[in-house]
Amino acid sequence: MKKELSFITVIGKDKKGIVAKVSNLLYKNNVNIEDINQKVMEGLFVMTMLVDVSGYRHPIQRLNSSLGNIGKLMGLKIQLQHENIFKMMHRV
Repeated sequence: MKKELSFITVIGKDKKGIVAKVSNLLYKNNVNIEDINQKVMEGLFVMTMLVDVSGYRHPIQRLNSSLGNIGKLMGLKIQLQHENIFKMMHRV
């Protein structure tokens, strides 16, 4: 199966359980984490994940909505972008 890569970005005030909540949602939806980078800078949590959504069996908007719900509950901004869109937006 060919990989379908997307980026997830998470930004907000640092608190316990952010990585656990996001990764648990991905696991339950058959989304594989290919790469992850996270830092806490002056109390601000910043995480980027490269994920393979090829195993996700629903419209991608549903996953984006579920991630958004986690963001609302935890006071975070969470975005899901297809790899091609992410690369076009962050091209130098």
